[in-house]
Amino acid sequence: MTVGNLQQRIQHIEHTIQEACDRTGRKRTEVMVVAVTKQVSAKRAGEVLAEGIHDLGENRPEGLLGKQQEISEGAVWHFIGNVQSRKVKDVINQIDYLHSVDRLSIVKEIQKRATKTIDCFVQVNVSGEASKSGVAPEELQQFIEEAAAYDKVRIIGLMTMAPFTEDQDLIRSVFRSLRELRDEMAAQQLEHAPCTELSMGMSNDYIIAIEEGATHVRIGTALVGAESEVDA
Repeated sequence: MTVGNLQQRIQHIEHTIQEACDRTGRKRTEVMVVAVTKQVSAKRAGEVLAEGIHDLGENRPEGLLGKQQEISEGAVWHFIGNVQSRKVKDVINQIDYLHSVDRLSIVKEIQKRATKTIDCFVQVNVSGEASKSGVAPEELQQFIEEAAAYDKVRIIGLMTMAPFTEDQDLIRSVFRSLRELRDEMAAQQLEHAPCTELSMGMSNDYIIAIEEGATHVRIGTALVGAESEVDA
């Protein structure tokens, strides 16, 4: 993909985001695009950065740390994948956001390893799919209450992944359910868990996610392409 094509992809995504915001009475500034660079090279990630998208998402420690060796400044790093407890120490002080907190052992490990307070999303398994990680909706309240004991974890919002399906009504219902859960948590005004944000929506469903209130959309293929690259 050439930079020109990258520009075209970004322009298209910006146009569709603006349209979704217009339809729902939202401001474009309410939606952050996280460019998921997990399947492309550091060179491509640098091109995305040069185009003005500063939020980059990685899902493996090796991918994150490898790109950071080549991109020394200008990026805001989001870890969007599930992280093993033993790997928390490798990434937690290298990132700005963690999108996949789904069990108390991760919270405890962050508390042990982090040198600063980390902005985190609690991953919620809204759809109930066995293949997906996440806190069950009915256990969310207790989980967030238990997290209050760990001051290195600041729960800024909730995250989910919708089923991979063409059933847009089902996708919309999952996103709407997460928004309702977020609203319930935000209404409690918990100091450690303001829960103002919603991380939901990927390349195939980010428009629906925005219409349902997403504040962070994680776009990979539609923005950067899917094929792996090797830097020359």
